[in-house]
Amino acid sequence: MEEKEIRLQKLKELREKGYSPFEYKFDRTHTSIEIKNGFNELQDKEVKVSGRVILERFHGKASFITIRDFTGNLQIYLSINNLGEENYEFFKKFIDTGDFIGIMGTVFKTHTGEITVDAKKLYLLTKSLSPLPEKYHGIKDVEVRYRKRYLDLIANPDVINIFVKRSLIIKTIRDYLNSLGFIEVETPMLQPIPGGATAKPFITFHNALNQNLYLRIAPELYLKRLIVGGFEKVYEINRNFRNEGISTIHNPEFTMLELYLAYADYKDIMVLTENLLSSVVFSIDNSYITKNGEDEINFEPPFKRVSFKEIFEEKTKENFDRFRDIDFSLDFLKKENIELTRKPTFKNIIDEIFKEKVEKDFLNPTIVYDFPIEMSPLAKKKRDDEKWVERFEIFIKGIEIANAFSELNDPLDQKERFLNEVKEKEKGDEESHYFDSDYIEALEYGMPPTGGLGIGIDRLTMILTDKDSIREVILFPQLRSKEED
Repeated sequence: MEEKEIRLQKLKELREKGYSPFEYKFDRTHTSIEIKNGFNELQDKEVKVSGRVILERFHGKASFITIRDFTGNLQIYLSINNLGEENYEFFKKFIDTGDFIGIMGTVFKTHTGEITVDAKKLYLLTKSLSPLPEKYHGIKDVEVRYRKRYLDLIANPDVINIFVKRSLIIKTIRDYLNSLGFIEVETPMLQPIPGGATAKPFITFHNALNQNLYLRIAPELYLKRLIVGGFEKVYEINRNFRNEGISTIHNPEFTMLELYLAYADYKDIMVLTENLLSSVVFSIDNSYITKNGEDEINFEPPFKRVSFKEIFEEKTKENFDRFRDIDFSLDFLKKENIELTRKPTFKNIIDEIFKEKVEKDFLNPTIVYDFPIEMSPLAKKKRDDEKWVERFEIFIKGIEIANAFSELNDPLDQKERFLNEVKEKEKGDEESHYFDSDYIEALEYGMPPTGGLGIGIDRLTMILTDKDSIREVILFPQLRSKEED
């Protein structure tokens, strides 16, 4: 008989005997870590603990089981003397790994020094009908791990630590920004016009309004409307959606921090970002240096800074202005075996070359500043050269982590750039910006000088948890549909 069938038979027997295999609650007094940390005070005291059975060693008249709660593992001692023969044999027959149980008992140490609870009463809280994977030796198949994350968390408890750390990263970011007087806000996830980034959106249809809506690709234009309205320090930790490919650093649904600071420019945001990232790392690791594979990444500010043009020319060994000739750029792509999957515009070609030739070489946090205007339709022009804009990105271990501007607040300039984006879209560039007339109108009422910043939370978590795939730091990453029985 298959293991699941055996468990279903046990379930039937339990119900026939009048037992509830799926209890409503259990009044736990202590977690496993509280038992261990407080042993000196709890020794010989009565406690109530609960958790999932992950190991059972039933013998004759005395047995041991191990339970796990969110804080860790705890050994439980069972004996006929304490439980009585009928109860002892009952639990010996009906308890399986995977079941949730409650225990009332006293705390002691075994002769091997292991802190244990001597059970006086046992309670079956939830009967597990499917056996734990691979007899609890863990799940190695990443396809199974991502599709059935609940099994991954059960079988590979270290995975829980990744998401505990992710939560701590987000909390630390919030605490830091709140301490500076920033206000956390929420902006629409369903938008009539997608904007704020260069990306292809997901489209849906609203029946009552009888119109298409878009899942947001960025909250930028709404947050800047708030700056127009009188907010001066705002941020949102937001979910964005981009209809793009899946890779080790891309998931169609992802989390970002986006913030705006009035009366500031991109140089102010550089300092803010350095201090924010270094504070997060120090708070978590108690050091500015974090281990990542065989590398050590140093987040101590200030970060290295280099201009886009300087590093681009250094890596390509070519004068940047030559790439404005599309034929030259296409020849360069061919010569360097760089594949371009987007429409061959200047901005797309430059972006692809930068990804392939430049950003992969960065290990420690590096600020690349002053981008071509064609790549940045929402950033202010440089004060001394209008072919470039006041924008920077931060790269860590070859991954873009942050993107920031001196925000464009001239409504006429913004309108002209939106119109240029529309022309590119009409030529077939699906990722170009839409024209947002309401945002232009908002700017016409006046937006103060403003610096803005976006940080990829998933990618930052990858770096700080030493993971090489974004799927490792997203609880339920997007996967290709799979036929199942």
